[in-house]
Amino acid sequence: MRSNVGLLLCCFLMICIMSCDANRIIDEYVTVPNSWHKDDIIEFQVSLPDTTNAYDVFVNIRNSNDFKYNNLFLIVELNHPNGKVKKDTLEYRMTTAEGEFLGSGFTDVKENKLWYKQGLVFDETGVYTFKIQHAMRENGVVDGIDNLEGIIDIGLRIERPKDNN
Repeated sequence: MRSNVGLLLCCFLMICIMSCDANRIIDEYVTVPNSWHKDDIIEFQVSLPDTTNAYDVFVNIRNSNDFKYNNLFLIVELNHPNGKVKKDTLEYRMTTAEGEFLGSGFTDVKENKLWYKQGLVFDETGVYTFKIQHAMRENGVVDGIDNLEGIIDIGLRIERPKDNN
């Protein structure tokens, strides 16, 4: 009887945990070994069967204390199934004014959920490709940083907007 109660409690907890993220459609990560080279493009391919609803799209970044900048500059390219390409240069604040890392996490790894597109409608069927590349520069230097340290994982998250549940 005791093991049945434990099993039921475990199942209940799993259901609670899984239901907390009911808005998630896609949540994928690519690990960056050692450092992120300026020519390394992180790619995510997604296919959403629903071409009528709007979705919120985020770039997720996990960084360590080795990330030594206040901001993160990214180039994000969205390739549509019909060949249309949309490219954005984005800037995200990664620290407070006091230099403390933003994001969630209690260890030296912080996770940041960064807005990319709000209310995006994937209005064509087929595969959409997201390409993410860093565009970091040192102050006063034209050439980009060859190897960006402190970025552990880069992710793409697509979710239903909170008000569409």
